[in-house]
Amino acid sequence: MARWDVTGTTVLALLAQRSRHPYELHRFLIDTHKDYVSGLPRSLYHAVGRLARDGLIEPLGSSREGRSPERTVYGITAEGHQELTHRLRRMLERPDRDTTVMYAALSLIGVLEVPDAERCLQTRAADLEGKVAAAESALAGLDLPRALLLETEYARALHAAELGWLRAVLSDLRSGDLDWPALVNGDDERTGREP
Repeated sequence: MARWDVTGTTVLALLAQRSRHPYELHRFLIDTHKDYVSGLPRSLYHAVGRLARDGLIEPLGSSREGRSPERTVYGITAEGHQELTHRLRRMLERPDRDTTVMYAALSLIGVLEVPDAERCLQTRAADLEGKVAAAESALAGLDLPRALLLETEYARALHAAELGWLRAVLSDLRSGDLDWPALVNGDDERTGREP
């Protein structure tokens, strides 16, 4: 897997909701403005091929609607569910210069259970706290003209802003003010809290 396979992770998350064919995935991405997936439709079809080759998704059959061509319907495998959880955890926990990663992870976070999502966001918050502290230490310890420290000020401001936002989301998650989707089959709730 590439460092961050945003397209592949999105395919896994959508197939975790229900089985679909690639064209339906493509339409869903466009209709829901998942703009972080680039290179459509080519990147999507390549991701489906990779995921199928790796045993993370599997063909379940084919369907035809009206005069459209026959399309292969894919479903996620047990290994695919495990890989999806692993990928999302990593994407949420580790701040990256490429903000697309966090946009994608937040778009797909609902496939995790609340306690798991909370742990990931706490890990990210701790990392950001460290980055803010390091920037503040660097600013305090360097005797340079401010113009030469603007990039450090900028980094501190970005990390501090995200940290503040994360703390608010974690507070809403803990209080139950943040709605969370139920499992697709309806057998359980993803909240991890007692009803």
